[in-house]
Parts: sequence; structure tokens; C-alpha cells
Amino acid sequence: MIFSSIYFIFIFLPIVLLLYFLVPPIFKNTVLFISSIFFYAWGEPIYIVLMLFSIAFNFMMGVDIDNHREDKHYQKLNLIFTIIVDLFVLGFFKYYGFLLDTVNQLLHTNISYKQLALPIGISFYTFQTLSYVIDVYWGKVKAQRNIINFGLYVSMFPQLIAGPIVKYIDIEKQLKNRKITIVTIGQGMEYFIKGLAKKVLLANNIGALATEISSLSASNTSSLTAVLGVVAYSMQIYFDFSGYSDMAIGLGKMFGFTFMKNFDYPYVSKSITEFWRRWHISLGSWFREYVYIPLGGNRVGTKKHIRNIFIVWFATGLWHGASWNFVLWGLFFGVLLLFEKYFFLEKLQNLPSIVAHIYTLVCVNISWIFFQNTSLGQVGHVFKMLFGMGNGFVDIRTLYYIKTNFLLFLLCFLCCSPFLYRIFKKITVKNQYIGLIINIGLFIISAAYLVYDTYNPFLYFRF
Repeated sequence: MIFSSIYFIFIFLPIVLLLYFLVPPIFKNTVLFISSIFFYAWGEPIYIVLMLFSIAFNFMMGVDIDNHREDKHYQKLNLIFTIIVDLFVLGFFKYYGFLLDTVNQLLHTNISYKQLALPIGISFYTFQTLSYVIDVYWGKVKAQRNIINFGLYVSMFPQLIAGPIVKYIDIEKQLKNRKITIVTIGQGMEYFIKGLAKKVLLANNIGALATEISSLSASNTSSLTAVLGVVAYSMQIYFDFSGYSDMAIGLGKMFGFTFMKNFDYPYVSKSITEFWRRWHISLGSWFREYVYIPLGGNRVGTKKHIRNIFIVWFATGLWHGASWNFVLWGLFFGVLLLFEKYFFLEKLQNLPSIVAHIYTLVCVNISWIFFQNTSLGQVGHVFKMLFGMGNGFVDIRTLYYIKTNFLLFLLCFLCCSPFLYRIFKKITVKNQYIGLIINIGLFIISAAYLVYDTYNPFLYFRF
């Protein structure tokens, strides 16, 4: 089940909201927990057992670590054991096929294996449980003693399958006590509608173009057509993921939870350093807090700092998928970040804004080539098209794509910046009814698209 579906919007969500507001406060977490388990089981009935194991295991280990505050050695052994088990589960279901494929290629062996379906959201909820047990070990939080509350933290359906990655420390108090008002419900609905419109009206439409162009053969594709395909994909992944994050934040508000912002207009950035402060903020925050800083961060010598950056970005790439293209994608950003820090970030900041902005967008769009294409052969295929080794610089197909998608590209470009949002805010400050009408209109149009459009993928399900 996905948020951008008729069943979720008009059946599941209204029923859950109704039950949630009808039951006494003491049962609200139970209703949300059961609803979340049902939500996950709808798409992954077998792997619900895996999630329940993760909840029970990390709940018990957190309590055990918390109960032995005076025995640091015991605590450390328990923490290491918990991390090994969590990473083993994640690695087995997500990476063992990738590992065997790599071994077969390197050693020219033929080890066969059964391909397992990837449990949806396993990367997200595993990182949440890891952050919890680590924070308990560090003494930042006390262990949760109510398994329903802990189960809700891990499985909460608004952010279960695609984040943002929520740290226990950020919602510990909200699990016990949270206020829901007409204002927060209204804010939640506005967030949800904005995210739904991003996903349905922008990501789906521009994504259809990206998919069509990516299926073309190199010999029949001009360089400019390839550029359009890369830009279209960069728009798709941004509106797809940020739209889903907005919907998650909005749903959280409807139930009284406040989740951190996950995107902050990353395509307005003027450096890769700034880009990663604005893109997938919860993931960047997680790696910084639980990997980069424990390794020493930038408080160490140059060699160790470079090591730390490569470890973080190797892991970031691998987190996104069990394929070498994701590793290259992560290392690509790691190299860029190192070059900016040690060579030209200050110079970049002194350049005209438009130059710095173009540099950032070019680098980011190149990175999406590694991200979109799951094999190095496909990556090479795209680069061949980009450098004119296909059908020249421009052809009739290019002109057709530009003509038929010009308004869509223009709207995407405008929505990548805070320009339209600021206009909307100015309008709603003066007249709230206009804002209400705009939101209702966006919801009706988005719902109509869901009824008639069959193209409704979600890119981050594979993570």
C-alpha cells in the first residue's frame, strides 16, 4: 500500500483516523500500532514476522542495556551483539545476493542462490532501531518499557516505508503525550496534499518521460534527448521522494507527531556541501551522528578525515541499494565533498551565484546517472548518448519532447525553488479561503489523476 493510492486515501486513512479519534488516549498508540502492522502486512504479509522480530529483539536489548548502567563492559558487549544482529538481518535480505554475485565475478565461480524479495522499508526501520539502542547505550535516552510504544516507534506507517528516518530521542515524549488540534490537523492535511501533488502531478508525469527516454537505444538518441532524460529523472526522484516525505510529515501531524523536515529545496544549492544539507536530511543526520562523528569526524588529521568521508559515503551508497552503481554514486559525492573542503569551497562561494549553481546542478545530475542505472553497462550507455556517440546533438525526437513537455519542465523548475511556496504563503496570509480553495483543487486534481493514470511508481520502495 502506498500513500498515493485511492485505497489508502479514501479507505485506509479515514478508517484509521476515525478509530484513532474515537478511542480514549490510553489506546491511541495501540490503534496506531495495529494499523501500522496491517499497513505493512498489506504489501509484505510474510515479512511482517521479520519486523516483529526486529521490534521484540531491539526492545529487549534496549531494556537489558539500560538495566546494566554500572557494568559498562556488559553494556558494550550487548550493544555490539545488537548491532551485529540488526546488520546481519539487513545484510542477509538486502546484500547476500549482491555479495555472491561479486564473488562469482571476481573468482569466476558459479555459486547459485535463491533471490529473495527485499522487505519494504527494511533500511529505514533498521536504522531507527540502531539509533535507539545506540542512544540507550550512550545514555541519551532511557529504554522504552512499553513494547506497544516501542513497536509504534519502529512501525509507524506514516514514515515506515520511506522515512524520514526518525530517531527515538526526537519523538520519545510524543509517544507518551501529544496534542492534536484543528490547527495541527489542518497543517497535516496541507502537507499531505502538497506531497500528493508533487508525487502524482509532477513526479509521475516527468517520470514517464524519463522512463521512455531511458529505454531508447544509443544509436537512435541524440545528446540533447539524453540530457532531457537525465534532467527528467532528477526531477522525478526529487518530487517522488520529497513528495512522499511531505505526505509522511503531514500524516504524522494528523496523529500529533512532529517529524523532521527531510528536504529543503536542494536544487537551489550552490555547492555539493550545501546540497547534502538540504537533500534527505534525516539520512545525512543519521550517518553524521552514528558513523562520521564516532569515527572522529573532522577533528582528526587529514588522512583519517579522508578515510572517514570515504567510509560514510561508501556506506551511504550501499545503503541505497545492493549494486556497485550505488556505491559509485556514494563515492562520487564523497570525492566531490573532499575536493570542496580542501580545494575550492571558499573559491566557489566567491564566484557569481549562477556559476556555483550551475556547477552544483551539473554534478548532481551526473550523479543521478549512476543512481538510475543499475549496471555499469547502462551507465556507459547513457554517457555515450550524452557525448554525441548516438544520433548527433539534436533530432526530431528531441524537438518533440521539448514541445510536448515544455510546460511540465517549467512547472518542475519553479516547484524546485521556494518561489511558488512563498507566493502561496503571501496569498494565504491575506486570505485563508484562497489557500483552502487551492489545496482542495490540488487534492481533487491529484485524486482524478490517480483514478485514470496507471503510471504510479515509487522509486524509494527498493531501499
